Amino acid sequence: MAREVQGLLAVRKLHRQYILLITLSVLQFASKQTLAQDAAPLRWCVYVTNGSVQKLASDDAALAKAPELLRALRVTKVYLEFFRETPVSNDDIKKVADALSKEGFEIGGGIATLPGENFGVRETAKLGWFNWQAAKTRQDVAAVVADHAPLFNEIIVDDFFCTNDMSEESVLAKGALPWGDYRRALLAQAAQECIILPAKTANPSITLIMKFPQWYDRFHEFGYDVPIESTMFERTWVGTETRGPDTVRYGFTQPYQGFVNYRWIGSIAGAKNAGAWFDHGDCDANDFVDQAYQSVLAGAREIMLFAYGDIEGGHPGHEVLKKEQDNLARLADAVQQSPVTGVYGYKPPNTDAGPDLFIMDYVGMLGVPLVPASTQPLGSRVLFLPAQAAADPGIGTFVRDVIARQSSIVMTAGFLAMAPMREDFARFAGLRGAVKLEPMRASSMHVRGQKHAFANGLDLAANLAIDSAKPLLMADTGGRQVPFFTVNEIDGAKIYVLNTRTFSQADYDAVGEVLLPPRPLGLMELPDAAVNTIREAFTVPLGYKLEAPVRVTLQPLGSDQFVIQNYTPRDVAVRLSTPYASKGSLTDQFSGRTHKLDGRQTVIPIAARSRVWLAP
Repeated sequence: MAREVQGLLAVRKLHRQYILLITLSVLQFASKQTLAQDAAPLRWCVYVTNGSVQKLASDDAALAKAPELLRALRVTKVYLEFFRETPVSNDDIKKVADALSKEGFEIGGGIATLPGENFGVRETAKLGWFNWQAAKTRQDVAAVVADHAPLFNEIIVDDFFCTNDMSEESVLAKGALPWGDYRRALLAQAAQECIILPAKTANPSITLIMKFPQWYDRFHEFGYDVPIESTMFERTWVGTETRGPDTVRYGFTQPYQGFVNYRWIGSIAGAKNAGAWFDHGDCDANDFVDQAYQSVLAGAREIMLFAYGDIEGGHPGHEVLKKEQDNLARLADAVQQSPVTGVYGYKPPNTDAGPDLFIMDYVGMLGVPLVPASTQPLGSRVLFLPAQAAADPGIGTFVRDVIARQSSIVMTAGFLAMAPMREDFARFAGLRGAVKLEPMRASSMHVRGQKHAFANGLDLAANLAIDSAKPLLMADTGGRQVPFFTVNEIDGAKIYVLNTRTFSQADYDAVGEVLLPPRPLGLMELPDAAVNTIREAFTVPLGYKLEAPVRVTLQPLGSDQFVIQNYTPRDVAVRLSTPYASKGSLTDQFSGRTHKLDGRQTVIPIAARSRVWLAP
């Protein structure tokens, strides 16, 4: 046992040594990256899985057709996957790469680290990832990387570089460490031994890219460590594959998650964060294009379409995307000049979410312009603190500083229950006694004299006891009313409490889900008046206000532009109050339509599943 623990301590020492080594190359790489990104506002890429590579290599007609299919979607770069359960021969890779290169396409390589027959060791767990503790896994992966690295200038590691293995071998190696700590150390070691060293030895000039999945609130449990791995790899890519939000196949994932994931990883990786990646699975035409817009709004200058098999087979989203590509390119350029601003939501790396898993996605779908931060967001006029923020050991001092600046804070009940100094925070919020988690589900809510029932129930985190706080919204559960949204004023600051919960580990266990949202939430059924009440707490301190239903998002570009997207299946008319009354009107940069301001307000009609980009 002592030997295994010592090994893991050695891994952590290895982290420090490797960080120094990589830092020496950052400046040289960053200059190359900047030149590449400045070439165009938006670049389109396609990932070709190993099966499609083999098909193209064996079917000359299909290979001859590929350039036409790629150019139709403005693709200029293709990543050829050389391993996914089984390797692709070097001859097949060379044939496809040579043919596409002659047609003017840039070529990269890709690897999906998934076990195959007689390749590596499959984990003893549900999802079938690798057991990275097994020597055979590390040896086999290192060998296939070394064999294929000379064929490429860069390689991207697809988002299976993780593990949930609980075999006896891993239990012994883990020792007394928590599973998350053990897996992050193990995968950092595997990244060096199985990807970086063999690739750099075989091809010293190669660029290596880590692609992170979409499920950011679960990274740390299964081996992803964004601060460490974004240092080890020259570039990072981000999964923005939110797919359909109302289907069970890929989880009930909200479209705003793509933005949250990209911006949160970017707050750690910085300029290394190079591109977004989404797919066709579980998408209708609108879902497919929605992924592109949130990727661009998050700051992506390159977009990977996964995968070529879907390009070859066709998808209804392709024709819609073609019509939107000019708009997306113009928006990408504008975002580089004026990134999306708004309310900072604080999530330190490698932190547990308690009852607030993926809560930022849902708050964004309430029309709150949420921008995730991985470090304490200093100087904010309004701040969102979910349960993840409670893990910051300096959170008490930070909250006091925010209050001293007379800013606004929206805390979740999960944050209040999990934070240190719970009694003090409850007092700041105007609540009586420390908050204790007591999950319950409300059936309805009364707003402005109208009863609103929830088909999926409205999940509450705790039975809040009001002291000096003012209840703004109450929910009906078990014959009683429970505070759902409250406000308290203290020393000139406003402290709001949002008494909702999304998911905890128990919710995942109940349906056998591991990574993605396990069920629909009543939070996405809130009546308009309730949504407006919540949204105003976030946006009024910033000088603007939106009146709109749930599932209509608001993302300001800089200080005077607004992108508003309607994710509902019906046409809506929203009312926007801007900080600038003197401008006279706002023009939709997509359609060219002008919306006159009445004072500071204007009403904007937005068709179902569409968007506007308003600017003076």
